Amino acid sequence: MQTLISVALTATVILTQTKLPTLAQTCASNCGDRPIQFTPGQPIQLEMINRTSSLVQVEQIFSTDPVPLLPGQALQLAPSFGTEPNTSIVFWDETSLPLRAVLTQPNAQTLRIELYPNARPPGDRSLYIQNDGRVTLF
Repeated sequence: MQTLISVALTATVILTQTKLPTLAQTCASNCGDRPIQFTPGQPIQLEMINRTSSLVQVEQIFSTDPVPLLPGQALQLAPSFGTEPNTSIVFWDETSLPLRAVLTQPNAQTLRIELYPNARPPGDRSLYIQNDGRVTLF
């Protein structure tokens, strides 16, 4: 029993005296991409680009019927589009293949959505633009 206590105490002393490297870093060293956000109430220009080899359908919920987007085609949606009220855009491949959406903000008032084939289902299927300017991909 004393041997077990001695071993435990020795291990505790060794572990508490061992200095582990600090892993904390500033955001500047590895903070990832800045989230896309727009000024609430300001108009946004939406650009969608089909980078797949099949037909993709795009629909702005409660505003448009599905719009076909041919392979390689770029489409600008509603030039007076804004962040108020909350808005949803859904998109799907006509052949039911999963999609991957890449979002970029080439300037302060433009949201570019590039649709690529995705290897794993279910893939990306919708975009939600909230009235506070935040953009979420589902």
